[in-house]
Amino acid sequence: MSAPTEPIQGMGALPTEGGTAFRVWAPHADAVTVLGDFNEWRDDVSPLQSEGNGYWYGFVAGAEPGHEYKYQITNGENSLSRVDPYAMQVTNSVGNGVIYDHAAFDWEGDSANCPPHHELVIYEMHIGSFGGQDSEGSVGHLDDAIAKLDHLVDLGVNAIEVMPMAEFAGDMSWGYNPAHVFAVESAYGGPDAYKQFVKECHRRGLAVIQDVVYNHFGPSDLDLWQFDGWSENGKGGIYFYNDDRSETPWGDTRPDYGREEVRRFIRDNALMWLRDYHVDGLRLDMVPHMYSHQGNYLDEGWSLMRWITDSVRDEFPGRITIAEDLHKNPLITEENQDGAGFHAQWDAAFVHPVRAELITPDDNSRSIGTLAEAIAHHYGDPLERVIYTESHDEVANGQARVPEEIEADNATGWPAQKRSTIGAALVMTSPGIPMIFQGQEFLEGGWFRDDVPLDWKRNEDFSGIARLYSDLIDLRLNRGGVTRGLTGRGLTVHHVNEDDNLLVFHRWLDHGPGDDVVVVVNLSAEPVEYRRIGLPSGGLWKLRFNSDATLYSSLFGNYESFELEAYEEDADGMQWHGNVSVGPYSVLVFSQDA
Repeated sequence: MSAPTEPIQGMGALPTEGGTAFRVWAPHADAVTVLGDFNEWRDDVSPLQSEGNGYWYGFVAGAEPGHEYKYQITNGENSLSRVDPYAMQVTNSVGNGVIYDHAAFDWEGDSANCPPHHELVIYEMHIGSFGGQDSEGSVGHLDDAIAKLDHLVDLGVNAIEVMPMAEFAGDMSWGYNPAHVFAVESAYGGPDAYKQFVKECHRRGLAVIQDVVYNHFGPSDLDLWQFDGWSENGKGGIYFYNDDRSETPWGDTRPDYGREEVRRFIRDNALMWLRDYHVDGLRLDMVPHMYSHQGNYLDEGWSLMRWITDSVRDEFPGRITIAEDLHKNPLITEENQDGAGFHAQWDAAFVHPVRAELITPDDNSRSIGTLAEAIAHHYGDPLERVIYTESHDEVANGQARVPEEIEADNATGWPAQKRSTIGAALVMTSPGIPMIFQGQEFLEGGWFRDDVPLDWKRNEDFSGIARLYSDLIDLRLNRGGVTRGLTGRGLTVHHVNEDDNLLVFHRWLDHGPGDDVVVVVNLSAEPVEYRRIGLPSGGLWKLRFNSDATLYSSLFGNYESFELEAYEEDADGMQWHGNVSVGPYSVLVFSQDA
């Protein structure tokens, strides 16, 4: 079979009829050849030709999907064996590239379908530990995760945020050390396994948001390092800054965001997940390290982020982009010319103060005003923030899960169960996009580690806590038709009682019966009885949720809280009021029939 008459466009290994075209960027190479299963790994059979712009191209008849391959790059007297930076599959992080054809997978009509942002409830997971590991301690596989997806359906979430899937060093990792960013981690099952996972998620009504890492690469098992033999100052060569801008907390491997070929490499990668894996969104890890270095602004990093977010909005409308910034920077989610254009960002102004108030041991030291500020914080639009009390960062690196932070020696006891479930209620009833971390719904203990699987027995032992999360998610998504306001942007925090540790806030989308929601929070170990609180309208306010119910835990008190009758007399700046009683460390949710 002869080569195509015109070069095939694209990067990496490009399979087509009769063979595969290869293109690689190596501007300092004197010669490049491709070798692999298709030519008995000979370096003198399949040379690539310079295209005159730093790129090398060639067509190899008989090279087909499944064949392993590498590039041999000559730079002066140096001969370098390199994995294709655009390799869509690798044997492992220090192995070979594998020719892969995205078009060969049968999606069976699947397409991405991200829920509207005001109806998103996200579950963050780590593939290697979510599905469990075998008796020999091998890492969890994507098939294992698929087997547990029905648990998430029962829980009621409608989106999964998957920690990084790009090939990393070794077989166990959080994933934030990408070695080959276009290849799905081989220990998890590789590209077809991930596509099957996404397809199975979509079949169950679960969107998939992919975590990606562009603030650094590696730093280990990194063939990108001095890829074509060139570097300056002993740095990383063509893919990296070669001065002090290369320095990051994770290694000396910050990509050169000012170089067009590197910018395109990263943007190509972001769009690949959306196009070829049908994911419903992207979450970019620690973006401050893309646009800032030692206090100096990196304009090219900021503009690259904006290029990615603009591209997603233009080419994949309806998908979501989320940033981890954690500096309370409103420009992250601004769409004007100065903004980075993300749809949402993780909100440090929620997670840190809320966790602090939950784990404070002394009721007299708790600040209800601080909690009120965290609930009300936003970046111009309440739906531009993701709110949570646990994430992979918050339950590792010196911090444990919330129940263990409350009582390290009694993480399943009454105080830990009661106050951690207040956190769950605040996440699901405050304005924003709520997120929980794997295992949070059944009181998973300890720190998050990539080599310790979830203890799925806890889902049975603490099935009541899982039911509590499920009931809260149903309320958040208005599945009963009487809490539509929890999907809205409207918020008034109208009762802040520091003496009683009592907080009351009002949520709404459009107002009216079935929409207006009143949330009552008691952060005291003592019940609060018959306190007057403001209500947005007259009539009967029915109790939709009581976190002290014994169906959630045998340790709970089933404190008897009643429906509220609204009386026409001012309270808390509202025309109507009711008299509420609430159990210790408990949350109540009230609304009116539609």
